[in-house]
Parts: sequence; structure tokens; C-alpha cells
Amino acid sequence: MKQIHARAGGIDLGSRQAFVSVPGQPVRHYATFTEDLAQLVAYLVENKITTVAMEATGVYWIVLYDLIEAAGIEVCLVNGAHVRNVPGRKSDVKDCQWLQQLHRCGLLRKSFVPPEEIRVLRSYRRLREDHIERAADSVRHMQKALDLMNIKLHTVVSQLHGVSGMRIVDAILAGERNSFKLTALCDEQILKTKSAAVEKSLHGNWKTEHLFALGEARKTWQFYQDRIAACDREIDLQLQRMGGDKPEPPPREDKVKPIRHNAPQIDDLDVKLRRLTDGIDATRLPGFTDRTVLQLVAEIGLEMSRWATAGHFTSWLGLAPGLHQSGRKKKTRRGKKKTQAGQIFRLMAQSVGQSKYPALGGFYRRIRARRGASVAIVATARKLAVLYWHLMRYGTAYVEQGLAAYEEAYRQTQLKRLQNQASRLGFTLAPQPA
Repeated sequence: MKQIHARAGGIDLGSRQAFVSVPGQPVRHYATFTEDLAQLVAYLVENKITTVAMEATGVYWIVLYDLIEAAGIEVCLVNGAHVRNVPGRKSDVKDCQWLQQLHRCGLLRKSFVPPEEIRVLRSYRRLREDHIERAADSVRHMQKALDLMNIKLHTVVSQLHGVSGMRIVDAILAGERNSFKLTALCDEQILKTKSAAVEKSLHGNWKTEHLFALGEARKTWQFYQDRIAACDREIDLQLQRMGGDKPEPPPREDKVKPIRHNAPQIDDLDVKLRRLTDGIDATRLPGFTDRTVLQLVAEIGLEMSRWATAGHFTSWLGLAPGLHQSGRKKKTRRGKKKTQAGQIFRLMAQSVGQSKYPALGGFYRRIRARRGASVAIVATARKLAVLYWHLMRYGTAYVEQGLAAYEEAYRQTQLKRLQNQASRLGFTLAPQPA
């Protein structure tokens, strides 16, 4: 076969050893300690390797990827499912030789790896999400401790970890048992509508061991809140470093969309994000907030030209159906992969589906009634991804027509279809009298 990359290498990387294959040399193996990986990179430079293929094995590839990239060698990170060896004996030596052979002939598809500054932002962002998940576990532990004492506060207030709920929990841990005094700690809006229910829910069986469990869960929740705040500070610094030499964006035309849950504690977050995106305001899209824009920038980056079309983008996200063809049989199947970025769009789709006014809310509910919620989430997420790609790639503005306009357009489409069908059958549609 024709050689595309004459000076290509292949690396099979594991937790303890890395096997390297370069043209004209026997396979070498190195330990995965830092100084051994440095020797591996020096070996690639010595043999004038310009590009090297490597499987994305767990998190082991990250350090070696950084070292090889710093040496000026192009790294082709590939999915292990795309480079399965031919049937026969399998070993680490043969794996690295197979990788080198495929890469030399240009048969490998390079995985998307964002630039260094985006990878730094992504690390902080993912760590923040991990802390949020663990804080949610602490909230569930608090709810369990309250249930064991038959305190039903979390069934009355919407969020136990809200301001009112945490005031009551802190008062209980401080020794307060009077239900009327505990109810008075709630917000005015809760007292107007739920004061009697809250007071009734605060009668329970106070047991020492369950109070201890409640206190431990409360301390754990506060610990993770402090860790989330620490991540916010690092994200803030990274955003400032990334947008330091970019011009100040123009002022917003409308108000900042509120972030209901787990809002990043970053001053002027919308200004810093719009500085990175050259003034493009992605929050004008339905379902988008500054938090979701930050998540997408950390996962995808700022350069949307990496995907030639919106279809390539949605396919990479795992939101487009795949085509499976064998002979005369064709069927579409949705890919099993679920990328981090694709999951962000799915969560936004669920939020849009609960909205009353955007047109995409009507689209979601129409698909859900016909195909179910899971299909509706993916279909709506794909539409959001297409809108985001066009906005970030070409700056195409989105104008919300509203649910009424969408329903009227859908009605006209259905009416036109029925008229064409009636005409083919020799009938004429006539409106029903009022």
C-alpha cells in the first residue's frame, strides 16, 4: 500500500509498559515512569519520527501525549475499537507494529483532542462536576437521616440544601427542637403557602445516632461546597488567562439568563465567555445559560472549523443516527457512544422540553408523544447542537419565533400534506362548520 507517513511510529501503552515501533528498528519497550517516558520521546526524536499513533488507553495516554507534543511530534490519538488487530496471535509487540503499519498508510482516524489551554479548563470543569455529584450524595444522606427520625422536611420544601432547608438543619444540629421556631427560619414565600405543612413535618423521633449521621452529612456537604468554590476560582483564573489579549465584548442587549442550580461563583462570567467567543452570545439560544456555555467551551473548545459540517459535529457528539448497510439491507442505528459534550446537550434538551414558550419545546413534546421521551431528548439535543455549531462557526443569529408560530407552521404543513393526499385520491378537503 502507498505510504502516507514515511516517518510514522506506533505505541502500545499500558499501565506498566509502553511498546514502541519505528521504521527499520526492532520493537522497544519502556517502563511508564516519567524518566522512562522521557527516554521514549528521545528515542522517537533520535529516529526522526514526525508522527506517532497511540491508543487512548484510560488516562495513561495523557502524560505521554503531553511529552510527545512538547517534543514537536504530531500525536494521532485513536480509538482502540478502530484498530483491532487481524485474527491470530495478539501481543503488545504486535499491537504497536499494527498501529505503526496502519498509521504509515494513513488508515487511522485521529481523535479530537482540544488545545492545551482548553484541556486545562476541561480538567477544572470536570473536577467541579465530580464535586457536585458527591455533594448530591451528601444531600441524600441528610434526607436519609431525617427520614430515620421521621422528619419530612424534604418532602415539603423543594430543596433541602436550599437556604431555608439548611437553616433548619443547622438549627436542629444546634439543639433546637421546637417546630414553630424551626418553621420561622423559612423564607417568606414558603411561610405564605406551606407554613402549616412545614411545622407538621418537623415533629419527629429525635435519636442521637441519626442526629450524628445528619451532622456528618452536613459537614461533608459543606466540604464539597468549599471544593466547588476552589474550582470556580481556578476556572476564573484560566478564563482570564485565555481572554487576556482579546478585546472587551459589547454590552448585552438583554438580561443575563438565571442559572437555577450549581451556578459558578465567578464575577462577570458572561463577559469573560463572550470575550473568548469574540462577542458571540450563545445564551440567546434556547436552553443555554452561562454555565452550559462554560461546559461546552471546556469540552469542545472555541474552534468549530474542526467539524466540516453540522452533521459531522452531531455525529461526533453521538446525537446522529448511524447507517448500517449490508447488501440490500439498510437500517439506521443510533451509536452507543455518549460523549461528555453530547450529554450536556441532552440535559439542555430536557430543560427545553419543560419550557412553555420556545418553539423547540413544542417540537420536543410532539416527538415525545409519538416516539417516547428518550428519542425526543436526542432529537431536540441534535437541533440544539446544530444551532450551536452555526452560531459559533458563522455567527448565525437565532431568532426565537415562539411556540405559537411553531404550532401554526406545523399546522400549515399538516394541512398541505392532507390536501395533497386528498387530491391524489380524488377528494377535496372542506373545513368543518363552526
